[in-house]
Amino acid sequence: MVIAVFRSTLRPGIEEEFIALGDRMLEIAEKMPGFISYKVYKTAEGERCSVIEFETREHIAAWRDLPEHVAAQQRGRERYYEKYSLFVSEPERESHFQL
Repeated sequence: MVIAVFRSTLRPGIEEEFIALGDRMLEIAEKMPGFISYKVYKTAEGERCSVIEFETREHIAAWRDLPEHVAAQQRGRERYYEKYSLFVSEPERESHFQL
């Protein structure tokens, strides 16, 4: 498994448009080979943290390089994001618990 953690802060007044594009990107990602899951969390201060999982580095690279996703990334830099950071890694250890 490969995990991408994308932390971002949006520019003011852009959230509705950003969410529409994000919904479209998720719709595409869910159909990509190797897609596992996507979650997004938002702090009270407005920072967002998105976590996306794919089966392999090749799968996440295919997602990264998909032309529509590349265009969305560019639009994000030009229009939506005040700041962001991206971390991509394979888990060193994994454990689960369920009552």
